[in-house]
Amino acid sequence: MNIKQELGEKIKRLRKQRGLTQEQLAEMVDISPRNLSNIEVGVSFVKAETLEKIIDSLNVSTEELFANEHIKTNHELIREIDGYVNKVKDDNRSLEKIYRILKCLFEDV
Repeated sequence: MNIKQELGEKIKRLRKQRGLTQEQLAEMVDISPRNLSNIEVGVSFVKAETLEKIIDSLNVSTEELFANEHIKTNHELIREIDGYVNKVKDDNRSLEKIYRILKCLFEDV
C-alpha cells in the first residue's frame, strides 16, 4: 500500500467514524465528492490546502492523521489476535473475558 492509499484509507475511516458521508465532507472542505472519493481510494493525492481543511473538518491532529500503525492487513490482525489468545489459553478467567468482549461485539451483527 502506498502513501496515497494509506492516507486516503485513514481519511475515509475518520470520516465514517464521525458519521459523515463523502458528500458532506466534500462540501465542508470545498471539493467535489468525486475528488474526495479519489483521495480516499488513493487515486489522487490531496493538496496541502485541502488537507488542512480535512484536518479541521474531521477535528484531528496532523499527527493522528499521519499515524499509520493502525493499518494492518486482515492476516496481520488475525495473527495478533491469535497471539493474544495463545498468551492466555491456560487462563480460564482471561479467556472468559475475551469471549464476553467478542460476544458483545458480535451480538448486533
